[in-house]
Amino acid sequence: STGHLLIAQHWLGSRSDFFNIVIQAGAILAVTLALRQRLWTLATGLGQRENRDYVMKLGVAFLVTAVVGLPVRLAGWELPETVTPVAWALVIGGVWMLAAERFAARLPDRETVTWTVAIGVGLAQVVAGVVPGTSRSAAAIFLAMLLGLTRRAAAAEFVFLVGIPTMFAASGYAFLELA
Repeated sequence: STGHLLIAQHWLGSRSDFFNIVIQAGAILAVTLALRQRLWTLATGLGQRENRDYVMKLGVAFLVTAVVGLPVRLAGWELPETVTPVAWALVIGGVWMLAAERFAARLPDRETVTWTVAIGVGLAQVVAGVVPGTSRSAAAIFLAMLLGLTRRAAAAEFVFLVGIPTMFAASGYAFLELA
């Protein structure tokens, strides 16, 4: 997360927001490679209602992130330069993950992505982008589980697939700002 990068730069020296965003593009490239078969199945299977529905939900989650997140960025939001809020976010995030995992374990076992899950994942990504130290993927995965996508593998796959366009868009925007 950007929070981990902020902690590292406390000892290694300051890095720009551009660096903090673009460095994560490498991780998303890795996710793209790891999920390439699923991406191919979705891309070539758009004739099937189930694939088309899943892709539309991916699109909605990305659009929620963009529509809510872009104004936050345009408003001039920047990462803090102190470690304290990042440390608190890491602690609170850890407690959040334990609580969400425990609560989701009590829910019925489901792996279907609903529209509520798609919107929630988009909003969780924005929160993670605004609160340094909050893992984008962890926040979104555990919120998806709380919203009914209780199979962790299904929640992780959906969140990582949404992360691909999200992080590439954030990197592209960072490049535009730099230009």
